[in-house]
Amino acid sequence: MHLEHVNFTVARLEESVDFYCRLFGAEVTWRGTAMNMNRQVPAAHVRFGDNSYVSMFEREYGERAPYDYGPPGVNHVGIVVDDLPAIRRRLAELGVKIEKEADYAPGHRLYVFDPNGIELELVCYQAA
Repeated sequence: MHLEHVNFTVARLEESVDFYCRLFGAEVTWRGTAMNMNRQVPAAHVRFGDNSYVSMFEREYGERAPYDYGPPGVNHVGIVVDDLPAIRRRLAELGVKIEKEADYAPGHRLYVFDPNGIELELVCYQAA
């Protein structure tokens, strides 16, 4: 298991990208827009090492709603898992509801919330 990415909502995308690149020697691997609250917002991926990255979405500060990637802060953490059926069993044993599932490159994803309300994106690169 390893951390795949952390997804941040930021007030100013370019300032945040510059900070992480300069502080850690990270590199931008993708820049574009992403859907947030039914509108396209500026976004970027900043890679650390071989497989880990920070995904950033720009959003003005405001009230946070379910599945709203704002206000600034961490909105979910992506974690790579090797055995999705085992993870499903553990989630069931813990009484954790799977909120959403998605299949898109590079893997199958389950979305759940931790006890603090932090969204976790559990990613398996092997067939589910």
